[in-house]
Amino acid sequence: MAGRPRNPELEKRLLQAAWELLTERGYDALTLAEVANHAGAHRTDVYRRWSSKAQLAVDTLTEHLPPIVARDTGSLLSDLRAILGAFAESWSSSWIDGVVALSADLQRDPDAELAFRRMGEGRGTALSNALDRAIERGEIAATTDRALVGDLIEGPLMHRRIAARQSLTPEFLDALAAVVHQVLTAGSSAKR
Repeated sequence: MAGRPRNPELEKRLLQAAWELLTERGYDALTLAEVANHAGAHRTDVYRRWSSKAQLAVDTLTEHLPPIVARDTGSLLSDLRAILGAFAESWSSSWIDGVVALSADLQRDPDAELAFRRMGEGRGTALSNALDRAIERGEIAATTDRALVGDLIEGPLMHRRIAARQSLTPEFLDALAAVVHQVLTAGSSAKR
């Protein structure tokens, strides 16, 4: 016999309560019991859905994941600027603060770590599409390693935002786009 069907409205309330607690009080203050209290729900409602704080936080962050959308601008450099702008918007939001706070627990909770990795899988689509267009235009080599380019972009964003605690300014983003563009087009016989 099947259990009670899930209540999507209740789940939405719980995720919203978790988001509010995460952004207002921080990850350390987030507890499954406090989420239930904040949402006006029973503790069992939370414990049935999430077995750990880390798993709840991953689902909450997934629900509030800022999209990375970039249109075709006609050139790789302009596409990179647009993509970096979209990444910077999410890296400058409350969302990234939750990710940073969650990162330590991910190492202790393999299920939450797997869910966290899945959450980020689709974020490279805009970049992959931009690289495909650049290859079609002859701007970069067809052998370009998309994952490495993603790391080349996100690494400096992560360092500047988290380690250096600096803003992702338009000047920084333009400089980063220019450097990535230069690396990708080095040795290319295509017009720049």
